Amino acid sequence: MKPGYIKYEELLSYTKTVLEKLGYPKEQAEVTAWSLVEADARGVPSHGVGRLPFYETNIKSKFVFPDAKLEVVHETPLSLVVDGHNGIGPYLAKFTMTRAIEKAKKVGAGFGALRNSSHFGMAALWAEMATAEGFIGMSFTNTRICSVVTFGKERILGTNPICFAIPSAGKTPFILDMATTTTAHGKVEVYERRNKPMPIGWVVDENGNDTSDTIEFQKLYRSTNPHGGHLFLGGAGEELGGHKGYGLGLFVDLLCAGMSMGAWSKETFSKTDGCKVASFFAAIRTDLFGNAAEIAAHVESILQGVRDSAKSQGRDRIYIHGEKEIEKHAESMVEGVPLDEVEWKMLDGYAAKFSLPSLR
Repeated sequence: MKPGYIKYEELLSYTKTVLEKLGYPKEQAEVTAWSLVEADARGVPSHGVGRLPFYETNIKSKFVFPDAKLEVVHETPLSLVVDGHNGIGPYLAKFTMTRAIEKAKKVGAGFGALRNSSHFGMAALWAEMATAEGFIGMSFTNTRICSVVTFGKERILGTNPICFAIPSAGKTPFILDMATTTTAHGKVEVYERRNKPMPIGWVVDENGNDTSDTIEFQKLYRSTNPHGGHLFLGGAGEELGGHKGYGLGLFVDLLCAGMSMGAWSKETFSKTDGCKVASFFAAIRTDLFGNAAEIAAHVESILQGVRDSAKSQGRDRIYIHGEKEIEKHAESMVEGVPLDEVEWKMLDGYAAKFSLPSLR
């Protein structure tokens, strides 16, 4: 194993143990550990094991209750609404998407709205559950406030990610998993851990000015000052389409919080009512539109047409969304999962805290 790398199964087992030490029941620990390690294995450290201290803080701050019991509060043959009672996000996401898929198998499509949840990890993990069945998958979630809207300066929306996944006859499905802001806040946290300046265009300070100072921005983000935050796709103003990214972000809140009768981003992470994150999931059978195999083959022909199109100078490949992560995952299963030094120190800290053997 190369320095800084660890076997997937070893990291998975260790992460599960740490989560159980933090108070997670076994099933919640298993799905959460999987979601975190999957992110690192796919080259997405913003959603990987580096999130463990954040999850621990949420429990201590009484935003999240690991042993909370979920409740189905509304259901039809096509849909359901789940109240997670501020339980564990990945566990609640998996439950809701599983039920949506079950409904799709019976009636062609299934939709699940979830309220009073918490951070659910990579959105792609839940949409992929549908493509594994040959279905179209979708997952959306609001988040804690961190973003300013077009012509505004107050943080009132989250990064509000969206994921659309469409099966194909090729090696990988199409998986578009993205924040509706220029970047996920988890990436800012990665830059903070590594003490690196951010690219200009990610965020603005309290006066609405571009900043690359990660440390100062994080101080602002954690303060009571409500001004300054992430920019939506397209940036500030309308000239480059910032209003379009803002519209997507607001759409996510209306879909997740609106359909679940839950909290919108500005109402999440309440000091008295818990985390209150809202999410939305969908699974749709492609045979509603014809022969599923023929549709999958046609989808792949479109994707291959994109891959085969002319490349810009110095580029020898055009990627389809999701390919990089899936290929990195295959590499990690052979060579190990890469962790940065800050993540290793964090894991060493948990080893000392809970009297566990060190991973290195």
